[in-house]
Amino acid sequence: MDESRQSSTPGAAAFLRTAVPPPALCGFLLLLALIFTGAYAAGASVGPVAPAMHGPGTSGSGTGEAENTGDMGGMDGMHEGDR
Repeated sequence: MDESRQSSTPGAAAFLRTAVPPPALCGFLLLLALIFTGAYAAGASVGPVAPAMHGPGTSGSGTGEAENTGDMGGMDGMHEGDR
């Protein structure tokens, strides 16, 4: 009975066993791709969540945002001599 289970070419069966990745790896990669796709879709639908975050090449939207002058606003009292 054991002989009937073996294929006529044992080399081909061994090659198939080594060439095909384990099912757990395929399932993990599929789950990873689904989670990434869902996270990307959720992020794209929500849009930017950081304040004053703009796409590349866009200027201020005229909503009263401070112009970037190199001044670090909100850092009052922090001077180089206060170390």
